[in-house]
Amino acid sequence: MSNDLLQRGKAIKLAVFDVDGVLTDGRLYFLEDGSEFKTFNTLDGQGIKMLMNAGVQTAIISGRKTPVVERRAKNLGIPHLFQGREDKLVVLDGLLAQLGLSYEQVAYLGDDLPDLPVIRRVGLGMAVANAADFVREHAHGVTRARGGEGAAREFCELILRAQGRLDAANAAYL
Repeated sequence: MSNDLLQRGKAIKLAVFDVDGVLTDGRLYFLEDGSEFKTFNTLDGQGIKMLMNAGVQTAIISGRKTPVVERRAKNLGIPHLFQGREDKLVVLDGLLAQLGLSYEQVAYLGDDLPDLPVIRRVGLGMAVANAADFVREHAHGVTRARGGEGAAREFCELILRAQGRLDAANAAYL
């Protein structure tokens, strides 16, 4: 992990996640009745909870809108959920105004072109290992894990490590 990523992670007060391809593996599963389902990684969920327990706020901004994501956000206690929004930078502008935060205090994890404006603007903009090439090239860092396979956990632990809180976050479970 580079010193630059750790330095950027020190200032983070809000961690924002895309869903498809980040909290999931990016595949869309549709049932015959038209409903869909997604699979989420429990390691990612625990990482998000660890962040929130350490005082870092969390949000989801997703281009798609599904009840499954609403349920997952509620289960994890993620207070800021925005679905069906491709204009992610506009959404983030409003959220930052509401929370009284600056872009330098935001970390974002994404995987595809709609995430790129946010990745390039925030203090810590990261891409998952299997993100689109162009997105990986413009991110501050790239996770080792693929989307839906622990990338969000890795991202959360990076922030906690940068803030000197990872050991305390882990010790809380001893």
